[in-house]
Amino acid sequence: MREKPPVRTMGVEEEFLLVDRRTRAPVPRAPQVIRQLTPVLGDLVQVELYRSMVEIRTRPTASAADLRAQLAAMRATVAEAARDAGCLLLASGTPVVPPARPIPVTDTPRYRRMAARCCAIVDGVGGTTCGCHVHIGTLDRSCALELSNHLRPWLPTLQALAANSPFHAGRDSGFASRRSVEADRWPTAGPPPLLDRAGYETTADALVSSGVLLDRRMIYWYARPSEHVPTLEVRIADVNADLDGTVLIAALVRGLCTALLSDIGEGRPPPQVPIGRLRAAHWHAARFGATGHGLDPLTGHMVPTRLLIERLLGRAAPGLAAAGDLAAVERLLTRHLVLGTGADRQRAHHRRTGSLRQVVDHMAALTAANRGV
Repeated sequence: MREKPPVRTMGVEEEFLLVDRRTRAPVPRAPQVIRQLTPVLGDLVQVELYRSMVEIRTRPTASAADLRAQLAAMRATVAEAARDAGCLLLASGTPVVPPARPIPVTDTPRYRRMAARCCAIVDGVGGTTCGCHVHIGTLDRSCALELSNHLRPWLPTLQALAANSPFHAGRDSGFASRRSVEADRWPTAGPPPLLDRAGYETTADALVSSGVLLDRRMIYWYARPSEHVPTLEVRIADVNADLDGTVLIAALVRGLCTALLSDIGEGRPPPQVPIGRLRAAHWHAARFGATGHGLDPLTGHMVPTRLLIERLLGRAAPGLAAAGDLAAVERLLTRHLVLGTGADRQRAHHRRTGSLRQVVDHMAALTAANRGV
């Protein structure tokens, strides 16, 4: 009989857009909003690449209820500061209404260097994307890399569940997660390679010394060891307006990681999935979200995405049970599939109203709410 696995901590980083209350397009008012928030939230609120974005981060916690409470309180606080600046706080992976002109880069030395080095990507328009990153800890570098190796085949399904960016440049992009397409323009963005500690150090050093990256923080694999805290960072999700959707993704990631760490402890090797197949699975997840069919990375076969989601839940179940999250996650997942992903809900609201501005209003109201609707 297996011992009950230890419950790992989790933390979430959410990136948001600031959109003008009149035009509903992104506006560069983050410096004003963050100045108001810093005395209240301290380093839990941060600047991002563009001046139309703010980022919040929770403190590490072992409790899904506490994670939800932290996110609800911070979202409400940031939404209030945004209102004071004449903005709405919007949780969408891409802007619904495009800006009238390019958004300037945040004025820090690192972001200025990134803009100069990657000027074809940092254009102030297409690159204005918002993700949700989940940290699992406490893990040393070697353990985080082993976990990343085992996690690779499950990431496309998580991506599909978290899709919330169908609109781009003022029209339906045809993707459930257009953010994924835009984010993949960055060097190193994509599925993590199979690496041990020595391989990671060699690879990271080579990427920086060659000039491909400014620093290791620009390693944008979908799962990576954090460079500033002892965690594995999973970077596959769009930011979601529905708070329960964010909690669902975080709990699933933690449950899955807990289950996979048990495999690692028993000496099981990671699945040897070809990188091309992984990329194809991620493309299908970005294109279709949680509807239709997806590519199973383990077999290479097209199967209903609902089946992939069922397998994900089954694989994560031991870890979810260990944390006392299984019943809650089953309930949240059922609700999520009934209501649809964020992308489904954005499109449904657009079909009902014919107005991108009303889509923004609906998603902004959901972003600031303390409960899902």
